Amino acid sequence: MRLFVIAGEISGDRLGGALMSGLNLLAPGIAYDGIGGAEMQAQGLSSRFAMEELSVMGIAEILPKYRHLKRRIAETAAAVAETAPDALITIDSPDFCLRVAALARAQGYRGPVIHYVAPSVWAWRPGRAAKMAKMVDHVLALLPFEPPYMEEAGMSCDFVGHPVVSEARASTSEGAAFRQRHSIDADAPVVLCLPGSRRSEVSRLAPRFDEALIRVRDRIPELRVVIPTVPGVARMVRDMTRRWPTAPIVVEDAGEKRAAFAASDLSLAASGTVSLELAANGVPMVIAYDMAPLSRWLIGMLLKTDTVTLVNLVSETRAVPEFLGANCRPGPIAAALQDLLEDPAQRAAQADAMAQTMIRLGQGGAPPGLRAAQSVLDVLQRRG
Repeated sequence: MRLFVIAGEISGDRLGGALMSGLNLLAPGIAYDGIGGAEMQAQGLSSRFAMEELSVMGIAEILPKYRHLKRRIAETAAAVAETAPDALITIDSPDFCLRVAALARAQGYRGPVIHYVAPSVWAWRPGRAAKMAKMVDHVLALLPFEPPYMEEAGMSCDFVGHPVVSEARASTSEGAAFRQRHSIDADAPVVLCLPGSRRSEVSRLAPRFDEALIRVRDRIPELRVVIPTVPGVARMVRDMTRRWPTAPIVVEDAGEKRAAFAASDLSLAASGTVSLELAANGVPMVIAYDMAPLSRWLIGMLLKTDTVTLVNLVSETRAVPEFLGANCRPGPIAAALQDLLEDPAQRAAQADAMAQTMIRLGQGGAPPGLRAAQSVLDVLQRRG
């Protein structure tokens, strides 16, 4: 069996690595071709070029590389058409992956196209599913409510579980050790501050998060703030927090980040999949987000749900308070943090919602990578 697998960024490489690990367990001897990073390469992929060439986001970043990316799309599609694999598996990165699939189809590829990570059509732009169905046969979904949307558009779809349920989590003792390392009193409240992983997010959200946390610290002087971040924005985060009366603890190491989650009492986070990471670690949260005025207006016009927080959506509750767009203001955010810290009933409601979310995302079942692998093999079996 020969599979052509494409991932365009680190998160996709993780999904691809877990998928390929599952495939190697269930169907040893698969020959892999395509594009991926270290985790996919560790499972047997020889990447045609460095995955990092595709890891660009935003118009400002893409425009200077447009011709190069267009050439890589053409090269990759030609390779798929020429090698005629048993399946083409594309992982997230739709701007690259789905263009490759469409072009490969146009050049004669007739095997199944399987896309890993469904587009968020339940939230906005439902037409994307219909467009995707023109070149995709089957979807591997991360969220349990996504298959009906994909099937309605004409694709088969399996919910395979979210990778967050398989990620390592720190123990209570590791959380206590984190507090000791950073001289945090055992009874001092600790809040995680997560203003995003992109420079545009951090520059827009960090000042508001800063002001909200200052207001909470005015009432609770012993409050300590921990900011888990990534290398690309770590210096920016440190520069922006130099004026804080009590310096936050900024951590980049993956193990130290896990320990920080275990050491924390609550969190203030940008909207996104980080809410699932917080839920997996049982950290109560307040979610906030904003964007440029034009983007805010467009998203507001297209948004189909009354919440964007995944914990709220998956648990079918509204236990997590969120402050989006014009509501992303320090005063209301600070008040919500204060309420969450002081109200046991709110924390209990969130704990129930977070536990329900993890169960519905696949916690306690087969690992998502293995479920995804079985879904791929089922598609190939149906296709003969």
